[in-house]
Amino acid sequence: MSRIRVLVAGCGNMGASHARAYHELDDFEIVGLVSRKPESRERLSAELGGYPTFGDFHAAFAETSPDAVSINTYPDTHHALAKHALEGGAHVFVEKPLAETVEQAREIQELALRNRRAVVVGYILRVHPTWGRFIELARTLGKPLVMRMNLNQQSSGAEWRTHKALMESMSPIVDCGVHYVDVMCQMTRARPVRVAAIGARLTDELQPEMYNYGHLQVTFDDGSVGWYEAGWGPMMSEVAHFVKDVIGPAGSVSIVAKESASSADIGAHTKTDTLLVHHADRDADGRFTRADERIDTTDEPDHDALCRREQELFRDAILGRVDVDRELEDAIQSLRIVLAADESVRTARTVTL
Repeated sequence: MSRIRVLVAGCGNMGASHARAYHELDDFEIVGLVSRKPESRERLSAELGGYPTFGDFHAAFAETSPDAVSINTYPDTHHALAKHALEGGAHVFVEKPLAETVEQAREIQELALRNRRAVVVGYILRVHPTWGRFIELARTLGKPLVMRMNLNQQSSGAEWRTHKALMESMSPIVDCGVHYVDVMCQMTRARPVRVAAIGARLTDELQPEMYNYGHLQVTFDDGSVGWYEAGWGPMMSEVAHFVKDVIGPAGSVSIVAKESASSADIGAHTKTDTLLVHHADRDADGRFTRADERIDTTDEPDHDALCRREQELFRDAILGRVDVDRELEDAIQSLRIVLAADESVRTARTVTL
């Protein structure tokens, strides 16, 4: 394979960032841009110098016969598009979450193995150097761990319209929760055993069964516990909307983000400013013996650079340089946990995994 011919489906924020990565990487050749709205695909094509555009994925796939597809559409389309691509012999990059059910995710996993094709799920935090360091430091704190994370977004205008479209198929704690539950699983390296969650519908603009605020709690078999909170909408508070820290017997590690960042700024969701490390060591009088450490992280890659790292991983998986089977299994594990949380909200019961 001289160049990997890739078809990009979805030309919104994530699709555009991934398309820029393919455009810049010599190993890829974009054969088409697909989106439901002509203005998004035409705008992206013009930005990148002119690529063929399509309004229908299946027609584009048949016409271009790509080696790989990049799926950056709404979550309720991920399973069907990934399945079509794998059955057609293409490798798949798909934004999170992989599917709407664990059964659908397992079907994609089995198709990838059967057809010997790579599937990479867009877990952007896995290629983020600061988050990698955050996880490494968490593993030095002893057990059990207490993990506290949230990402609330005060959205309006176009952002609120996007959130409402996303909530036609899944809640915020499912859509965004897979990232942070995956981080918890990496920190503990333990088996999740039960999940409890609560949710609230804070607007009449959603379908009756959907909620736009959720909070989950997950317990692991090593005694570690973690919570994740996510809320979307014009009513959400900007106070403490970004909390990312972990506590263990030996101390704590926290991500300190820029205070000026707006919760609606998608680019700011992966940005950090400092890692704050606190040590619990004390002397005979019970006083701390080690000062807190502040690790500067302002030189980290921006959003487009992180998307490029994801596509470099996808390229290496296609070319057989790396094995991503473990990462795919981990993606299914985090999906299983957040779907259990959604079940807990709807049944008002703790779900045993």
